[in-house]
Amino acid sequence: MKAAPEAQRRLLDLQAVDTALAQLAHRRKSLPEFAEIDTVSRELSALEDERVRAQVAVDDIDRDISRFEKDIEQVRQRKDRDQKRLDAGGAVREIEGLQHELATLNRRQSELEDAELELMEQRETAEATLNEVRGRLTSAVERRAAAERRRDEALADIVKEEEFKSASRGPLAADLPADLVTLYDKIRTDSGLGAALFRSGRCGGCRIELYGADLNRVKTAPADDVVRCEECRRIMVRTAESGL
Repeated sequence: MKAAPEAQRRLLDLQAVDTALAQLAHRRKSLPEFAEIDTVSRELSALEDERVRAQVAVDDIDRDISRFEKDIEQVRQRKDRDQKRLDAGGAVREIEGLQHELATLNRRQSELEDAELELMEQRETAEATLNEVRGRLTSAVERRAAAERRRDEALADIVKEEEFKSASRGPLAADLPADLVTLYDKIRTDSGLGAALFRSGRCGGCRIELYGADLNRVKTAPADDVVRCEECRRIMVRTAESGL
């Protein structure tokens, strides 16, 4: 293929734009915020499970406390009834029975209240655990939101750069011979790099140094020949920097 030396030189400008676009695409995929968001999301999932378990523990204790409160209230009501019957008087045997039942009810109420007090202390501990988990959950949510904001800002910057680079690529490619651009694009699609500067006897694409006949082939090729590397098949652009 033939192409004017100036067109070949400008191919390096096109490659510079495409390299920048490729770097932006890589940067887009490898933003550290993506890994951070993923890590915090897994942490949030584990914390949510922990929060649920802590909430269940508090709810279970609340149900037990509620049950004890009902039992205590029933004992109190029974004591009130017995006390009224006792105050009303009656047969000695009935009075003795009521006194015995009141003593039993007092012991039962004391036992229930002690058990309820113990549960309330357990609830304080369980609620403290729940609040601690909620605090860590809130912190993780805030960290993820902050990482998402940084991600969005970084992506917005990348989009701006991509738009700028893409806008400059169109006119540049349009000003080059169509067959040269077609060849360049095919090579770039296959290998990621379509053209590179030939300098100091070395291909700028694969970095292999040429010797003997291979180097002589490049040196003696007409200036308008599109020379390609025998190893990587990329276009080797010769300029005043090539040292030929």
